[in-house]
Amino acid sequence: MKFVDEAEIRVEAGDGGNGCVGFRREKFVPFGGPDGGDGGDGGSVYLVASENLNTLVDFRYHAVFRAERGQNGSGGNRTGWAGADCIIHVPAGTQVSDAETGEKLGDLTQEGQTLLVAKGGWHGLGNTRFKSSTNRTPRQSTPGKPGERRTLRLELILIADVGLLGMPNAGKSSLIRAVSAARPKVADYPFTTLHPNLGVVRVDDQRSFVMADIPGLIEGAAEGAGLGLQFLKHLSRTSLLLHLVDVAPYGTEDTPARAAQKVAAELEKWGKALTDKPRWLVLNKIDMLPEEHIKEHCHEIVEELGWTGPVFSISALRGDGLKELILQVMAFLEQQKAPHAAQS
Repeated sequence: MKFVDEAEIRVEAGDGGNGCVGFRREKFVPFGGPDGGDGGDGGSVYLVASENLNTLVDFRYHAVFRAERGQNGSGGNRTGWAGADCIIHVPAGTQVSDAETGEKLGDLTQEGQTLLVAKGGWHGLGNTRFKSSTNRTPRQSTPGKPGERRTLRLELILIADVGLLGMPNAGKSSLIRAVSAARPKVADYPFTTLHPNLGVVRVDDQRSFVMADIPGLIEGAAEGAGLGLQFLKHLSRTSLLLHLVDVAPYGTEDTPARAAQKVAAELEKWGKALTDKPRWLVLNKIDMLPEEHIKEHCHEIVEELGWTGPVFSISALRGDGLKELILQVMAFLEQQKAPHAAQS
């Protein structure tokens, strides 16, 4: 299925039904009078978050949604029925805004969360409503109010606990394949990953977390170069970033430290939404180095970066260091969630 994380749709709530002008006319009934009923309310348009969806691709082919119009009132004081609501299911993690004004309308992050995006029109009043002691035969009624109409911008931001970032071919896809059931494409050329991938990492029967892999960053990504800019937003909901660095880059003049600095610079340009997040350094592909040189080479990279945070040396291909990394990530996430659990 094609991954699409942005879409525009048109939503139109139903108009309210018109009120009726009617009078009672029955044989053998001596007193008549107004009996026009009210119209029905127009249907509204709602967005509902669903964890069973993971892309906005369907909205590329179905972009207009309409709720039902309310029925007009009729004689005999019969009220028109209300129009049916229009329910639109979107992936959990969808941000909704008005495409014309830019107003943010909501952020659907939990299964079943509902957002009213276009309210149905109010029903019109029948002439019975205008009956009074001084107006026994009212001939006025009111039309139904029009329903709201607007163009919405939908933006999907994946919900994950941990995000992977790094230069192309740093081994992000290999890592997520090694620790989860996700099966992104892996190859020995840059830009193999063309869209984000999610994987559930199970530590044991009771504990797990969600990991997100986005296409690799290159210098200038924040200005639109490569694929990184389009997908950097998918890291904004994560609690932890794992910065993967290829310790033995092939076919490039960049040292591992220089490659890591380029990625860090792109995060700075993106803004505090990413730079303020905890970030761990993960030195990957140690299987490409002679065993006796691994520790010294990794130390040199850390020294050149001036890195003071957590550092892990792994081989996503061979499995070296993965267990320790996953256990440490799980412990960090549990520690992050503990204050929230205590408050609730």
